[in-house]
Amino acid sequence: MRNIKLTIEYDGTAYCGWQVQPNGLTVQQVIEEALAGMLGERTTLHGSGRTDAGVHARGMVACFKTDRTMPLRAFREGLNCLLPRDIAVRDACEVPLGFHPRFDAQAKHYRYTMLLDNLRSPLARHTAWRIQGKLDIEAMRAACAVFVGEHDFSAFRGSNCAAKTTVRRIYSMELLQDDRFLHLDVKGSGFLKNMVRIITGTLIEVGQGKKSPADVARLLKGGGRHESGMTVPPQGLCLVQVFYPEHDGE
Repeated sequence: MRNIKLTIEYDGTAYCGWQVQPNGLTVQQVIEEALAGMLGERTTLHGSGRTDAGVHARGMVACFKTDRTMPLRAFREGLNCLLPRDIAVRDACEVPLGFHPRFDAQAKHYRYTMLLDNLRSPLARHTAWRIQGKLDIEAMRAACAVFVGEHDFSAFRGSNCAAKTTVRRIYSMELLQDDRFLHLDVKGSGFLKNMVRIITGTLIEVGQGKKSPADVARLLKGGGRHESGMTVPPQGLCLVQVFYPEHDGE
């Protein structure tokens, strides 16, 4: 038995998220169907986490077990021949049987992209959320620094979040401006449902002068969801990378 680890890139625009569900097409479902066609048998993909409808990934990690002896290159090339244009396997490697992409993950890197423009951009409509008007970028950067560390993120999770604990650790958070685009890069131990999108909405309110970095600090000490910012749209969010211990086979 082999445990094959895939690193997957996808445009989530056409999908109802990563995880298989009964009411819509998902990325996991499409890849599992391609695997069944290639292997001649059904197999289950175990992912490093979930992404919501419309969210993208450059580095989603998933594993499946198989007895097939085909070379690793065949898993990548064969799947890419069967997958649609908006999903691609970037890498395939063999890892220990006990490796699990979710439970063994040490950290994740997400990026949320905003388009700072009063005019809409057809080319960016699936990969960025447009913000009209000026933002105080330096105030937003000051608020980013407040998020770093271990905090209770109760005020920054979706209403239907089922996580048992709301404490998470943020390793780094920074804003990078590239012409009309503003990227929020967040690396953390793990994330609650909608957490990055709510953090982004809160930072935008800081940039608009509606909140201050001190308000963010207060929210992290017991604030409620009704006090934090909006859940920004999904299209600006991308899972960039999942980090694992060095012994996972890479």
